[in-house]
Amino acid sequence: MTVQLLYGGAGMVLFVLGAWSFLVHQPLLRQLIALNIMGAGVFHVLIAIAYRGDDVTPDPVPHALVLTGIVVAVSATALAIALINRLGNLDEEAPTDADSTDPAASSQ
Repeated sequence: MTVQLLYGGAGMVLFVLGAWSFLVHQPLLRQLIALNIMGAGVFHVLIAIAYRGDDVTPDPVPHALVLTGIVVAVSATALAIALINRLGNLDEEAPTDADSTDPAASSQ
């Protein structure tokens, strides 16, 4: 088994497991983790594509794409965590029917 097949196969397995987890789990945080696992699988496949052999230097373009993708994935994950946190806070602060006071209903 070559290194290229190992990285490519591991990337495909990570992507499939992440997709399955994204579809099966309901909580938003678990879905976000599943998307990150899928991204790691894509990064593995890109690294496998860049590998040319032991004697040849790897292609630098996929490596640059992977580094850029990691930066984008970290910042997008931070934004998604902040949005999930804010969404959770909004759900906790949502008024119920007992908490709402309708001035028209109390004056009758």
